[in-house]
Amino acid sequence: MLSNIMYVTVYVTDQDRALEFYTEGLGLEKRIDVPGLDGRFLTVGVPDTPVEIILSSNAAAAGQPGTAGGPGPLILESEDLRKDFAIMRRRGVAFEESEPVDYPFGVRVEAVDPDGNRISLRQQRKP
Repeated sequence: MLSNIMYVTVYVTDQDRALEFYTEGLGLEKRIDVPGLDGRFLTVGVPDTPVEIILSSNAAAAGQPGTAGGPGPLILESEDLRKDFAIMRRRGVAFEESEPVDYPFGVRVEAVDPDGNRISLRQQRKP
């Protein structure tokens, strides 16, 4: 039986630049940073959660997943998206919308990393 999601991969062209964006921009924490058989194995994650995001160096695949208007390949949840949006914007994070948008399921906004990968930020509607 499957028991957990271990990793999600986001393809980037520059792992150092991506690490700076995901940690200093989005506020994630660096988890693993070691040389591997296929190059540097670098992960980040939301503090106090088990899932890790692999920032994999692959210039050809960077920015390719997802389609315009749809969610990005990575969806992160916030307890207070409008507050987090303001903090991230001050940190220099680029967004597709000027403000988070209300939807029937809650609130959402799409961020874009330096390689063009879309990151969906969501806040679920309280029942």
